Amino acid sequence: MKKTVDASAERPARAADRIRASASELFYREGIRAVGVDEVVDRAGVTKPSLYRSFASKDDLAAAYMRDYELDFWEKFEKPGGKSYSDAREHVLAYIRWLSARAVNKGYRGCGLSNATVEYPSRDNPARQVAEAHKKVFRKRLRELAAAMGARHPAVLGDALQLLLEGIYVTGQQSEEGPAQSAVTVAKLLIDASVPKA
Repeated sequence: MKKTVDASAERPARAADRIRASASELFYREGIRAVGVDEVVDRAGVTKPSLYRSFASKDDLAAAYMRDYELDFWEKFEKPGGKSYSDAREHVLAYIRWLSARAVNKGYRGCGLSNATVEYPSRDNPARQVAEAHKKVFRKRLRELAAAMGARHPAVLGDALQLLLEGIYVTGQQSEEGPAQSAVTVAKLLIDASVPKA
């Protein structure tokens, strides 16, 4: 029997894909503003004209990075550890458990979306716009999960959970021994204080 070979598996990654992958790694590790276009093209093994054929500017490349990051974020949030949860409380706690374990690892750089809002104070920056839009949707999702838990005030619990998560994103970058290690306990306290006992 003749073996079929997938031609796409043999082809090298397209220049635009290599640029995106290189930018993603560099932007997350070093920060978007700290990384120049030359560093991205060197890492990707492409030329500057290749980059500018795919992305009109570094800001457009940064916005593409934000969109890619957001897709990955939702995959991790909706299925923490690759598992689906039908119970809203367990879903949120599973994500916080996964995130707090990640946040105490060496090299953790927080949430790329949160970092972009700090790096770009101007609200008309394309990367910041993607990040801000994401945070609004994320806030709404946390409030929905708080309502599904039966919280007395779902908006308040959702906001409290978002504040806790943003704290993990930031403090995880400061020390592997930081407060992220207490995040699951804090989340349980918040939820238990907000949801009436059955």
